[in-house]
Amino acid sequence: MHDPNCIFCKIIAGHIPSTRVYEDEEIFAFHDIHPWAPIHFLMVPKVHIPSMAQLLPEHEALLGRMMVLAPKLAFEQGCGPYPEGGFRVVCNTGALGGQEVHHLHIHVMGGPRPWAKG
Repeated sequence: MHDPNCIFCKIIAGHIPSTRVYEDEEIFAFHDIHPWAPIHFLMVPKVHIPSMAQLLPEHEALLGRMMVLAPKLAFEQGCGPYPEGGFRVVCNTGALGGQEVHHLHIHVMGGPRPWAKG
């Protein structure tokens, strides 16, 4: 379940370099190459799912793991603790939702404000 033309599948496979934040058997996280915030990384499933719109019941555990992992990685990357600190989680879906790469991915952003975008 990989798309040979997908840039994120190529990053996961190691064909395109990235700065890794985390990796396990199902999830790969890496720094965004055009960050909008002082801390900005992406979390992607290793299986190619084009967008949140294509999620199926069998993806429930995977997405749940990603959402539970997001705060841990955010804090490890330097986001301050809740409630004064924090981070933002964004998942763009489809053209009108702002999705540019059609491989499901979650942006995790944090750090001192104001940010360039978002």
